[in-house]
Amino acid sequence: MGIDLGTQSVRAVLVGDDGAVLGGGAAPLGGRRDGVRHEQSPDDWWEAVRTAVGGALASGPGPVRALAVCGTSGTVLLTDGAGRPLTPGLMYDDGRATAEAALARVQPTWALPKAMWLLRKQPSTAGVHLTHQPDFIVSRLVGHRTATDSSHALKTGYDLTTDTWPHDKMRGLGLDPGLFPEVVRPGARLGEVGAGGESATGIPAGTPVIAGMTDGCAAQIASGSLGVGSWNSVLGTTLVLKGVTAEPVHDSTGVVYNHRAPDGGWLPGGASGVGAGALGRAFPNADPARLDALAAAHEPSNALAYPLVARGERFPFLAPDATPLLLGEPRSDADHWAALLQGVGHAERLCLDYLDHLGAPQHGPLTFTGGGSRSAYWNQLRTDILGRSVHIPRHSEPALGMAVLAAYGAGAAPTLADAAERMVGLSHVLRPDPARTARFLEPYLRMVDELERRGWLPAPVAAHARARADDLEVS
Repeated sequence: MGIDLGTQSVRAVLVGDDGAVLGGGAAPLGGRRDGVRHEQSPDDWWEAVRTAVGGALASGPGPVRALAVCGTSGTVLLTDGAGRPLTPGLMYDDGRATAEAALARVQPTWALPKAMWLLRKQPSTAGVHLTHQPDFIVSRLVGHRTATDSSHALKTGYDLTTDTWPHDKMRGLGLDPGLFPEVVRPGARLGEVGAGGESATGIPAGTPVIAGMTDGCAAQIASGSLGVGSWNSVLGTTLVLKGVTAEPVHDSTGVVYNHRAPDGGWLPGGASGVGAGALGRAFPNADPARLDALAAAHEPSNALAYPLVARGERFPFLAPDATPLLLGEPRSDADHWAALLQGVGHAERLCLDYLDHLGAPQHGPLTFTGGGSRSAYWNQLRTDILGRSVHIPRHSEPALGMAVLAAYGAGAAPTLADAAERMVGLSHVLRPDPARTARFLEPYLRMVDELERRGWLPAPVAAHARARADDLEVS
């Protein structure tokens, strides 16, 4: 079983050894957004998990042999010694901890400054524990506090090169070592579902609970892109790119960060603020399939968009004050919809250009996963904007990635890659249309120019994007 705690919903899937999805369930999640504030209730996460798991178990035969949980990267809360929430969950893109981020020298959306911000508001810090989103769910399932995984701990300041918390640095920030959980590598066994977990969810007591990874890494596992030079683009509410490299990708700005794979390799990537969430903001009652069909007549759109879901950008450049951008006047709703779809594709291309600027290898396959990949039109549009072939997996849910990781952690396969090879299937491959790629080049370069003009995109990155575009034209 894989459980995915997303932004707008929780999903649970039961998957067989051959990758067949045997059962699934989902439950919606709400939250509070107000400017840079983004919170959700941890108790709502638990109730949504109960509903989603109940749906998966109702449709899935046989016992659950193991499970793993993924959550949104950087989402954190404080709990007491019994695992009860003392604070709301500050979500992955909550940007209120700017002062704390300056002290810690990381991005405001990382978990570490958000934990510092929450602690500053606590009347007492005695017995308080820092808890990542999946940790809260796992503790409810198991019946006690457990270790966390190094993937979710990354944005809390865990040092993946030494596999330790840097306690001297944390003390310098006023953080007691007792605040932090024990850390294990993804794929390790955290414990077993307890009697209370079984009573609440129906998952049998004794079911092994395996340490998970962040939702972006989970989607990467679900894509099957686990070879060096492979990349997966996860398009959901926002856009996340994750790849596989033999060594960490070094980025002095901190825009690209490196997860550690369960078997010791490196999974670099970054999380952008653009994504499908911008479509919902602009068209709250839209029929996506109808507007996709109409958007085909607007290539390129009369308007140019950089469709941030909220204020601030984190990848492929760091600009906390960046705002959603729409240049020009859309001729219609369909033209506006087309501008947003194309804008995400342009941002995605810039992400890949930035990774190339850092020297990250991209010779392997590129896959599309996430909710946005359910749109066939958008998949082909993005493929044409990027000008490269794209692999579409048979199933692309992060929950599937957690099921694969659970299988590996439970010993069903010797390596994670072996488990993925058996459980992840390819649906089809998309090829770019050179004519359409050429058609979208001018608006892409215009967007690069505008981002540089506003001071958001560094000049060397903009120059590299232009040079890479020239190389693509020549080839």
